[in-house]
Amino acid sequence: MIARTLQDMFKRYRRPGDVVFAVFILALSILLISQLGEQTEVTKRTKWYAQPALWPKISLYSMCAFAFLHWLSSAMSPRIAGRWTEVALWMRGFEYVAYFLIYVLAVPKIGYLPSTVLFCVFLAFRTGFRDVRALLAAAVFAVGVVIVFRGVLAVKIPAGAIYDYLPDAIRSFALIYL
Repeated sequence: MIARTLQDMFKRYRRPGDVVFAVFILALSILLISQLGEQTEVTKRTKWYAQPALWPKISLYSMCAFAFLHWLSSAMSPRIAGRWTEVALWMRGFEYVAYFLIYVLAVPKIGYLPSTVLFCVFLAFRTGFRDVRALLAAAVFAVGVVIVFRGVLAVKIPAGAIYDYLPDAIRSFALIYL
């Protein structure tokens, strides 16, 4: 089939959630543009193409323009049902962000090893692995992560407050390796 007009060539089909996505990105880009003066600076005696603020400005103004064009094209396209169902589907991903934030808050309290094991086993269970072998594999994986990060890479991770209650000999081991 041959496109008869330019409009036929660039016909766009709207998807559920397009307007919500476009408005969100447009609002985000406007918010970020409003912060440009605080986060970047124009330095004197520097050519325009070497300014620290050049690429952030180009990217944010482009983001704003393309978000507006996306919103405009979505507003001109026929509406499709299911917008809020699509948005609810997007929001489900924030559940895992909440889990990660809980994990980050738990590490200084109960320690890196216990919180990592609990986190991995919980995520394995949450994603549908109910078999004992799968949960054990998640725990072994967590121990491997701790060994790599604390032992091999020597990443400095705060010790858990719970380690203060351990006997001195075990406490020093736990502070270094767990």
